[in-house]
Amino acid sequence: MRAQPQASHYVGGSYVESQSGTPFDSLYPATGEVIAQIRAADDAVIEAAIRSAQEGQKVWAATPAVERGRVLRRAAEILREKNRELSILETLDTGKPLQETLIADAASGADCLEYFGGLAATLTGEHIDLGGSFAYTKREPLGICFGIGAWNYPIQIACWKSAPALVCGNAMIFKPSEVTPLSALKLAEAFTEAGLPAGVFNVLQGFGDVGAKLVAHPAIAKVSLTGSVPTGAKVAALAGEHLKKTTLELGGKSPLIVFEDADIENAVSAAINANFYSTGQICSNGTRVFVHEAIKEAFVARLAERTAKAVLGDPLDEATNIGPLVSKQQLDKVLHYMQIGQEEGARLVCGGGSASVASFPDGYFVQPTVFADVKDDMRIAREEIFGPVLSVLDFTDEDDVIARANDTDFGLAAGVFTRDIQRAHRVIDQLQAGTCWINTYNLTPIEMPFGGYKKSGIGRENGHAAIEYYSQTKSVYVEMGGVEAAF
Repeated sequence: MRAQPQASHYVGGSYVESQSGTPFDSLYPATGEVIAQIRAADDAVIEAAIRSAQEGQKVWAATPAVERGRVLRRAAEILREKNRELSILETLDTGKPLQETLIADAASGADCLEYFGGLAATLTGEHIDLGGSFAYTKREPLGICFGIGAWNYPIQIACWKSAPALVCGNAMIFKPSEVTPLSALKLAEAFTEAGLPAGVFNVLQGFGDVGAKLVAHPAIAKVSLTGSVPTGAKVAALAGEHLKKTTLELGGKSPLIVFEDADIENAVSAAINANFYSTGQICSNGTRVFVHEAIKEAFVARLAERTAKAVLGDPLDEATNIGPLVSKQQLDKVLHYMQIGQEEGARLVCGGGSASVASFPDGYFVQPTVFADVKDDMRIAREEIFGPVLSVLDFTDEDDVIARANDTDFGLAAGVFTRDIQRAHRVIDQLQAGTCWINTYNLTPIEMPFGGYKKSGIGRENGHAAIEYYSQTKSVYVEMGGVEAAF
């Protein structure tokens, strides 16, 4: 097997195997071949990870913040040194083209570690003058954080969750998706090599039952999930029973609004990035593309022309820019929605079904698909598909398109294309979304907080804002005089 790890889990600074955990396979989506066999964590491994995290966190919390930052920066350097190796592993596990993983996965994870490592020296409190007496605040760790990853960006999400947690002095137990279990183990190796104390970052494999045990475990202080809305609701309910802090980064059905004065070529580029990058498997994707009727046909024609140039093929070939979907389950789901779109009466511009790729007859490939003349009440315009399916909707009026864009339970992201900068800001101000772009789409620099409104999530990842979700503030009053009492 091409990607078999030393063992399934990483606990206390080394690989550990579970003796009774449920076995499962990691598959290469381009061929369907088994590239690794993993065992889910059993109760013994879970408790070992908890004990290890408790011990490691005490040491780590007592480590000066600046030194914690140095460790994260060393880990970032290690990820960069091993970027090609890690990118190949991520391609094997997810099916994403190597062209993409070389720049968007371990590399962006390294940027995250470096950023939060650089923030270490800023983790200070404040002094409050009370006229002789005074108060001060200090920022303290939460304890053990539990991170739950998603299958679309395995190592990047592991970095997004671990970096702010670790720099604040917490330990983290991270559970990758059972669909993509491999690269988080390599991150754990990098942390150990960088000097992170044993137990401060542990990786446990498994399904929802493993996640539920950890969410409910009394030693866990905070839970951070990237996943679907239904999964987020279950995690929030269980965490709420135990009054645990949560960060939830969930799904979306985001709008991209293209006004009549937009640069069509740039807007088409953004629509491609917002729908076809990672084979459409990105939570923030702008899958509802509202295009002003004055330019709609020109926009659609150019979009179809450029989509026809997409290169589907061997994900390990750097010339390939669209790989397979991550699993057979996801393939079936996306094909079902493509059929629904046609049955609902949307105009199929291009794509619409599975794709045949030479030498990969068993791969989970689909055609990048564009629907035009889509109506707001169609399922393809309301439900998250998580595949390369783009819906073009017409509009003429600014207020109307804003209302339609907001008519969704989601609120993760939104974008606006226009040369009128006043209109751009005016529209963005009215869109109910946590992450927005003007004249671009899906750029998420680590310096910028990321998260959603409404059912798209709770809390923020990245940027200085993430520190608030992985630390707690202690207030201390210092009396410099006597103490009066009524008796």
